Amino acid sequence: MPLADLNKQEIEKLLSDLGEPKYRAAQVWGWLNRGARPDEMTNLPASLREKLSSIPYGGVTIEQKFFSEKDGTVKYLFRLEDENLVEGVLMRYHYGNTLCISTQVGCNMGCKFCASTLEGCVRDLTIGEMLGQILAVERDEPPKETGHRTVTNIVLMGSGEPLDNYDNVVGFLHRVTAADGPNISPRNISVSTCGIVPKIDSFIEDAPHVTLSISLHAHDDETRSSLMPINKAYPIDSVIAAAKRYAQKTGRRVVFEYALIGGVNASIADADALSEKLRGILCHVNLIPLNPVPERGLDGVSRAEAERFAARLNERNISATVRREMGTDIEGACGQLRRRILHEIRG
Repeated sequence: MPLADLNKQEIEKLLSDLGEPKYRAAQVWGWLNRGARPDEMTNLPASLREKLSSIPYGGVTIEQKFFSEKDGTVKYLFRLEDENLVEGVLMRYHYGNTLCISTQVGCNMGCKFCASTLEGCVRDLTIGEMLGQILAVERDEPPKETGHRTVTNIVLMGSGEPLDNYDNVVGFLHRVTAADGPNISPRNISVSTCGIVPKIDSFIEDAPHVTLSISLHAHDDETRSSLMPINKAYPIDSVIAAAKRYAQKTGRRVVFEYALIGGVNASIADADALSEKLRGILCHVNLIPLNPVPERGLDGVSRAEAERFAARLNERNISATVRREMGTDIEGACGQLRRRILHEIRG
């Protein structure tokens, strides 16, 4: 197993097998949680650094980065050690910086409004590769003050379906929230799913303190199935029921992601139907004016139309806001950058 994927107990065993004293484990663990490679672990003897360097690392490097002149958003293209590429987006808010990370190389879910799924799913990301995206950004943009961090919030909403990579995602959440590790509060982490109902129910036990975000995007099965093939396996009522169970058992508000698509799901009548569907659930609706994906032929709506939709939901006692549009000038939408680079490489 690569070094970057190991938890503290696994590091302790590895070093014991190498004949190293027990206290070295805490040193190596500390370095790995800063994204350091073995040759950077300066308080280790050269002999141990050499042994560790012979083990696959499994980390992430920044291949390219793009800055938005509009809002300061940074789009990262990360390279994995097997030469695959994934994306991340650093978004700046008044309360801190949110990093959107990927959980798979590509995606199998087939959602019509997403560029990530156009190439299918190549493979799952490991625990170390998910954490590596955060650590690469921290090293690229060190915090300005000692004791602080650049990345204060995490959303698992990049390429991939997190609950389709369930074990690694749960392992990553335990790793990134560890008190002797990155120590990011679970309440600052959001995990987005298209609605794999059995995994949502498992998630209640395995990660109950993070925010669950569900990509809904419609209020009826016909529309949702046309946008999201997963709805044929888990129809909308079963997804909403799972969300209600999550909210009731955890006390945490569920966020429903709803991409507003012109002529499809963005009318006031749609808002009324959606409010009826969500009534009685501890939830918030995050409305997203769609970033156009040319390959799909879908168009978003104006900001004014989105605000009218939000106002209608709020009038009907469903909490809703319109997501701030960020990174539109740097291919901020999921999968667009990776897809363009892959096409350029292939010629």
